[in-house]
Amino acid sequence: MDRNSPLILEGIGILSMIIDHRSVGQNEEPYIVAELSANHGGDLSRAKRIICIAAENGANAIKFQAYTADEMTFDCDRNDFIIKSNNLWKGEKLYSLYARAATPYEWFPELFSFARGCGITPFASPFSPAGIELLERLEAPAYKIASFEAVDLELIAQCAKTGKPVIVSTGLCCLDEISDILDTFYRAGGTDIALLRCNSAYPADPREANLATIPDMIARFNVPIGYSDHTTTPLQAALAVGLGACIIEKHVIDAREPETADSSFSCLPEDLNQLVTICRAAWQARGSISYGPHSREQQSLVFRRSLYACADITTGEAFTRQNIRCIRPGFGLPPKHLSKLLGMRSSRQINRGEPIAWDMIEQLNEQD
Repeated sequence: MDRNSPLILEGIGILSMIIDHRSVGQNEEPYIVAELSANHGGDLSRAKRIICIAAENGANAIKFQAYTADEMTFDCDRNDFIIKSNNLWKGEKLYSLYARAATPYEWFPELFSFARGCGITPFASPFSPAGIELLERLEAPAYKIASFEAVDLELIAQCAKTGKPVIVSTGLCCLDEISDILDTFYRAGGTDIALLRCNSAYPADPREANLATIPDMIARFNVPIGYSDHTTTPLQAALAVGLGACIIEKHVIDAREPETADSSFSCLPEDLNQLVTICRAAWQARGSISYGPHSREQQSLVFRRSLYACADITTGEAFTRQNIRCIRPGFGLPPKHLSKLLGMRSSRQINRGEPIAWDMIEQLNEQD
C-alpha cells in the first residue's frame, strides 16, 4: 500500500510499531509517555521520584531529554539569544535556560537502570549526535524528536539510521515540513515512525489544540499518530484518544515546588492518574467501526416496535389499521412492512396481542 493512501482506523494493522516489546498503534490501547524534561530541577533523587510516580500511575514510558546547553546553542548576550516571546521563559537567555534545564549526561545510565527496575520503559529525545551515541550505549528502545527539532533533518536521519522507532512532535510544522520529515526518515533507512499532533506553546491554549487534525493525519500519513499535550488539564488528551491518537505524551512532576522550567504546565501525580484512566476509557469507548447491535444490545431488540394484532382477526379478514398496529415489543414483523400488509388477508385466526408473522398472510401462503 502507498504510504500516503488514506485508510480508516479499523484498517489493516499497518499503523503500528514496537517499543520495548510493546505494540504501539492505532488499534492498541494508548501508549502513555511521561515526560521528565527539566522537572528534576537539578536533583537526581527528584528525577527518580518522578520516575516512580510515572510507573505507579500507569504510564508506559518515561522520557528524558539528552542535551547540553552547548549542543543547543552558544553563550551569547546578543538580543537574538534572549527569549522575547510572551511565555514562561521571557527575558531569559537561551544558554542559561538550557543549562539549568538539562539532564546531566552522567545521570543517564542510573536513570535508565532505575526506570527499568520500576517496570517502565526509558527513552529520550536526543538533540545531537552525542546524545544519540549515549542513548545507543544505553540500548534506548526508541527516539523522540522534539517539536523545535522537527526541522533538523540531519538529526532525524541520524535517529533513523539506528533502526529504532522514532516519534516526532509536529508542533509548528506545516504539511510540507511533515512531508520532509517522513521523506528524510525513510530515505535514511528508517522503518517505524510516529507523528504527534502538538501545540508548541507552554502552556498550550485548549482552544488552539485543533484535535480534528488527528484523524486527518491518520489518513494522510499512514503512520501511528499521537498527541503531545501541553495544556493543563487531561481533557484534551482523552479527546485526542477518542479521535484516534495512540500515543499521549505529558510532562509530569512530583510537586509544583521547588519550581522548575516546566513545572507550571506539568502533570501532578493525581492528574497523571486521571489522565491515564480517562485516556484508556476513551480508547475503550472509541472501539471499532461497527453497525448494528452489539452482543449486549441484543436483549434490547425486544423493546423496538413491531407489528401486532390489536384486535381479534378472523381467517380471511383483511389487515387494516384498525386490527394491526406498530407497537412495542419487537417480536412481530418490522414496521416497514405495514403498508405492504394493509389489504392482505389473514390465513388463520389471529388473536389480539399476537405478533404478526409471514405465515399468517393468506396471499403469501398461496404463492408458496
